[in-house]
Formats: sequence, C-alpha cells, structure tokens
Amino acid sequence: MIKKSSILSAISVCALQSPLLSAAQLEEVIVTAQIREQSLQDVPVSVSAISGSKMMEAGLSKIEDLQAYVPNFTMTESSIGTDIYIRGIGSGENQGFEQSVGMYVDGIYYGRAQLARAPFLDLARVEVLRGPQNILLGKNSIAGAINISTASPTEETELFVQGTYEPELNEQVLDFVVSGALSDNINARFAMRQRHTDGFVENQVLDRDEAERNEATYRLKFGWDAGGDFDAMLKLEVGSFDVVGRQSEIISDYASDSDIFLFTGRTYGEILNDTVFPDLGGAGNILGSLPLGLSDLLQLQENGSILNMQADDSVLDTTADRKRHSNGDFSNNDTQNITLNMNWYSDGNTLTSITGYMAYQYDEECDCDFTGAPLFQVVMQEEYEQFSQEFRWVSAPGENFDIIAGAYFQYNDLYFFDSIVLPSTLIPQLINAADLLEGGGRGDIDPLANGSSAFEVLGIGDAGNSLIDLRSPRDFKSDSIIASTFMQGTWIMSDSLRLTLGGRYTYEKKSGSRKLEFTLPDGSVIPIGETDTAAAVTFAAERHDLAGKRTESQFSPLLNLQWDINDVAMAYFSARRGFKSGGYDARSNSSPSDEPTASNPNATIPNTRVLIGSFEFEEERATSYELGLKTSLFDGVAELNSALFYTEFDNLQVSVYDGTLGFNVGNAAGAVTQGMEFDGRIALSEHLILGAGLAFLDFEFLEHEFGTCIQDQVPDNANGINCDYTGKTNQYAADYSGNILLGYETDIGDSLILRANLDAIFSDEYHPSPNLDDRVKQDAFIQYNGRISLSANDGEWEVALVGKNLTDELILLYAIDTPVAKNVIAGTTTHHGFTNPPRTVALQASYRW
Repeated sequence: MIKKSSILSAISVCALQSPLLSAAQLEEVIVTAQIREQSLQDVPVSVSAISGSKMMEAGLSKIEDLQAYVPNFTMTESSIGTDIYIRGIGSGENQGFEQSVGMYVDGIYYGRAQLARAPFLDLARVEVLRGPQNILLGKNSIAGAINISTASPTEETELFVQGTYEPELNEQVLDFVVSGALSDNINARFAMRQRHTDGFVENQVLDRDEAERNEATYRLKFGWDAGGDFDAMLKLEVGSFDVVGRQSEIISDYASDSDIFLFTGRTYGEILNDTVFPDLGGAGNILGSLPLGLSDLLQLQENGSILNMQADDSVLDTTADRKRHSNGDFSNNDTQNITLNMNWYSDGNTLTSITGYMAYQYDEECDCDFTGAPLFQVVMQEEYEQFSQEFRWVSAPGENFDIIAGAYFQYNDLYFFDSIVLPSTLIPQLINAADLLEGGGRGDIDPLANGSSAFEVLGIGDAGNSLIDLRSPRDFKSDSIIASTFMQGTWIMSDSLRLTLGGRYTYEKKSGSRKLEFTLPDGSVIPIGETDTAAAVTFAAERHDLAGKRTESQFSPLLNLQWDINDVAMAYFSARRGFKSGGYDARSNSSPSDEPTASNPNATIPNTRVLIGSFEFEEERATSYELGLKTSLFDGVAELNSALFYTEFDNLQVSVYDGTLGFNVGNAAGAVTQGMEFDGRIALSEHLILGAGLAFLDFEFLEHEFGTCIQDQVPDNANGINCDYTGKTNQYAADYSGNILLGYETDIGDSLILRANLDAIFSDEYHPSPNLDDRVKQDAFIQYNGRISLSANDGEWEVALVGKNLTDELILLYAIDTPVAKNVIAGTTTHHGFTNPPRTVALQASYRW
C-alpha cells in the first residue's frame, strides 16, 4: 500500500501531488478556487492545483517554474519587464499595465508584474485558474488568476529544515520552518528561505556567470483562536531578490545590405582581414553597402581616430548558446507585506475581513544594447504601495441557496523612473557618420558652423555631438482608488442541478502623469536645439509633460450551470464577462500629439520630425464561455477532466515596440482565444501512478492594425510605421502543450521508502517574440525532469536527487529585436533573447521533527 506521503515531486494540471490511499483510490484534492473548500472534482472551472510541499521537493522556486506543469500558462522574465500569459493572453511589457493574469497571496491582490519574480516560501498550495476571474478574487483578472495560500501556524510543534545544492550552477537553497503553540489559543509560524545561484549564462566580457541571484525571504504568522465564533491570522513578511547580470544574449545577426554606410572600395574579406582604416577627416569609420552584420561592425576599429567600438572577439558569438557579451546589469528588489485576516462565525455563516498592506521597490540597470560594446545603458527605479480592504460574507450551507457577497476597496500609488545613459561617445560618433551620409538627416543645418572639420565645413554630420553625455530622465506616476461590491449565489435546484449567478460592480478613479526631459549627467536640462532633432530621428524620443485623470465603472456578470450526471461525473457550462481597467502608458518615448518635435531655434532649415506616441489607453473587456466535464473512473482509480473554452476580447490592450527603445500602448480592436484542455491521472498499481495534461490553443487577432513590424518588413499601415496583425496569432500561443508524469513508490524493508518520478514536458512551436518574427521562432520540444529519493517511512528525513532538463534542451523563452542595431548602429537585422537553464542535478536533504 502506498504511504500517505506523495510519490511525486512535481505535479501538473491534474494535481498529481496527491498520493494513492489504496491500490484502487486516489486521494481527494481540496482547493479554494470559489472561497469555500471544495474537491477539485466539484469545482466548475478549469483549475490546476499544486501543493506547497511538492513544489519544494521539485525545486519549483517561483511562478516561472510552474509553467512546465500547467499547460496554457506561460511566465518569463524579459529585458525590461515580466510576461505572464494564460490561454494566449497577457499584458505585455509596460509598467503602466495591470496584469491580465492576477496573482493573489492569502487573499491580497498582487497585480504588479515585478512581484511575479519574487521567490516562493512555505506554501500550502498554488491554484492556477484559467479564464476571467471576475467575482470572488478581489480585483478583476481578465485572463486568469494564480491563487497562492501560504502555510498556517500549527498547534503541534513542527520544525523543518531542507537544504539543496546543485554544483553546476552553484545553487544553494536553505529552507527553515518552525511552528507551534505560544499559548492555549495563539499559534505562530516562522519561515525562512535563502537561495543563491551563480547563473547559467557566461558573460564573455566580464568573465563571470550570470544571472547571479541572491534571495532571502522571512515570514512570521500568528494565529489566534478566540473560541468558536472568532479567529484571526496576522502575517508579517519581508523579502529581497537581487540579481547581477541577465540571461539575455544576442541570438541572431544578419548582414546588412542597406546603404547606411559609404562604400570604401574594399572587399568584405579585406575589411575583416585589415581592421585599420584611413582617417576620413573626422568623419569616422564610414563603411557602407557592405554585407556586415552587427558583430562585424562592433569589431571594426579606426587607427586612433574617432571610431573604436571597444569590443572584443566575443561579439562574434551571435547564436543562442547560453553565452553573452555585456558590460553588466543588475536588479535589486525589496518587498514588504502585512496581512490581517479575521473571521467571525455565527450559525454556519462566516464574515471575513482581509486587510492588506503591500509594497516593493526595485533599482535596475540594464545593458540594453545587449552587446559587448559600451553603447548605452538604461537605469530604472520603481516604487509601489498598495492598501486593500475586503469584507466578505459566506452563508451557511443551505438546502436551496448558498451565497457569497462582499465589498472591496483598494488604493495604490506607483512611481516609475527610467533614463538612457550613454557611457561613451560611440553612439554620438555613429550618428555623426550617418548624419554625414544622410546630408544632415540626423540633425539641423546649422548656420554657425565655421570650423575646419568635415562636419563643420559641410555644416552637417555633427548631430551626434549634441547627444554626448545625454540623459533622458522619464518620470511616471500613477495612483488609483478602486471600490467594488460583489455577490455570487448558487441555487440548488435539485440533487443533481445547480445554477450560479454572480456579478461584481467596480468603480475606479485613476490619475497619471509622465514627463521626459533631456539632461546632462548633473541633472541640468539641455536647451532646446539640435539634441531634440537628433534624439527624435535616432531614438524616436521627444520631450513631453503629460497628465490625465479618468474614471470608469464596469459590471462583470457570471452564469454557471452545474449538472451532476451521476455519482462519478459532473458537467458544467459557464458564461462570464471580465474587464481590465484602462490607464496610462509608462514607456512611450513621445506624446500622442501630431505636433512636430522641438527643433534648434538657430537652424536655418529646421529638420523637424513628427512623432506620435501614446499616453492614455482604454479598458479591455472579455466575454468567455466554457464547457467542462469532470469524471472519476474505475471506482476511483482514475480521473479524467476536460474543458472547451472560447473567449472574445474587445479593445484588447497591447504594448507595441516602436522599433527603437520605446513601447506604445494602444487598444487592438479584438481577438479570440479558443481551445480544449484535458487532464487526468490513473493508479496503474498500488506502486505506480500516471498523470497527464494536454492543452490545444487557437489565438487570432480579429483586428489589430498597429502591430510592430518585424525588421526588414515594409509597413502596411497608412502611418508608414506599423503592420497589420489581423488574422495572426499571439506571443506564447503554442497550438498544443502538455506533460506526462510517471511516479513510483515502494517500501524497502520496514523502515525506508523509495520514490521516483519522471516528467516529460512538451510544447509545439511558438513565437517567443512580441512581433512574431519567424527568424527566432521556438521549435517544438520535449523536456524531461526527474527525482529519486530515499526516506524514512515516518517522514522524519529524506535525501533526494532532483534533475531538471535532463536532455539539456535549449529553449528560447523570450526574443525581441536588438535595440538601435537597425536604425542607429549599422542597419543590421539582429535579435536578442532569453534561454532556459541547462541540465542540472541537485542533491536535496530534509529533516523534520
């Protein structure tokens, strides 16, 4: 007979963390997707459940690790943001966005993308709910929700320590938990996690591994049971996760055939064999019409004159191989949380108050040219505070009606700052060269030019000089007040039929402001002049100072019909409408005005440029239908669940890369995501359990005329900038994805237990890039993880080997155009991307007493 402890260290959509209670039974999985504790098989929604203990065993340290075991769910860190997608829908990269996939921790809404990077600590379970969650989980989540419950204090004394060591990445993890009674009615629990890893990407410039991570989280929870009619839980938590370096690298580089640079009369072979070029009177290293890629150009140097890219041979590495050339990055993050949960009980009814304060701060520097040449850096800072209060009433289970109702209030304040930093004169020199060739196209015709250099004699070609020591401080502020009421009632029509109706009315008032200036390193503002024209042409950036206020209200309804076909099968149909509020764009480099950018007032012929950015965007709506079936087979030996879904999005919020450095937010006219999801598990014997999850997904933009063109694509929009995405799929939308999990457990003698599992995670091809560039498309893959352990049969101790990516599959998690390579440096077509970790095998040991 298989013991109550789990035989699996990693679980899937079918909640395979459950053990076998006997040779012919599967243990019931309990979830709180609808506030009340229910069996997973009774919940009329597509939900995956994973226990905290199994996540710890499998080494799942943060939300990103869950995606391997939850089909149709994707989360990855990008260069300047975090992408979280369910069923092909996510928010994209913009600090002004709230997440389409909401995260809730002990009932508190964690809607900021940066919080998804925080490490896990001492969890009871994680539930991933697909589709709009518009009624019960605090603030609306239009694509789905991640519902996290932390472990609670216990009355019995519990001490637990676990250590994990992985030599390849020098990963070291220490978990410590102590829990027990402080008095007759007060229990406490302290949990701590510390984690260090050197990273798996070799930085060939700095000769170090990246991204090095140092994480520390500390939590203290107090539980007070004042009797049968009241209890309370107080949680205090602080954490930090600091990262040195990034896992990004240049993954492609195509030679340029453009006429940006002047042909020197030498062959390509001569250029590469002899990197010394004649002095062109200060005009720099002007090459032109050569089949040179970005990596080649970064290597070229001029003999003591203007252009020296200061890059070594590592820039020639332009394939995805977990090696990068970079001048350094970092990200320092701190989080704070206080949560007070109070419950009053009366005649089976429960009144709950959830009060939460949550805040975080981070400070980042990004080598955002992603090359080994010191071209430019981007510095970023963000500060966020949130206070929320929810009151909720859950009725006593009744013969005819069950009701959940309440009110929710939230206030949040966000400040985001970023700025470009030019650490050398390379970018200005490149712009000078381009300006000369374009006849002053990067700057103004300046009547004051009276010198003797090539730039001054021609009166052109000096635009780059105006950008030396440039800074572009951008300050974004946003605050909002949210108030909502909700009610969900279930009418028990008969022993086999239940009808649930619900709705949430939400009012939100939001203000936002964004200001961008051009300054010197000391903060002094650069006067309006040629800097403005050069920045507009080269970086698509202009000074602006914008502010706005908006209010909106929405009603989100729900209808759910649930039918118990018999004792072992339940079918449901649900229709719901969700929404995500509008707001303000934090990342656009220009204003939405069609007025020309500021130009040099002294210029004889001002070279004006019209940039059209974005600032305010509207709310997004989703209408979703789901038909599901949950079954128990062979007298409880197996389970098979399925869901068919169709969701239509109106006014879909999209963040469109401007091809240079910025992102413009707009509302696509519409999109549809539809598909099927299956999950199941079966006890093959009293020692062996098999589980699987499979998802099919079809995503299509019904109308989206303002997408980002891929490099070298001719815009087909009348504005001459964007490309039509109508009829196309979306980022991270694989036609199919899933997993197959096999777990084994057996006794060894009277005192030991041997456990082993093997997981196969697979996916069809998908686009890791937001502009759907086929040149960096990820092919279909299968990845294997495994674990083998030996433990005492009373659970007191365990030792295990945990293997991830056992076949060393290289997977492209994220990709995008390399900034400024196309329009500033060389006109080359280049991409950078993020890859997954290589094969790792960790030793894990735990002791519980």
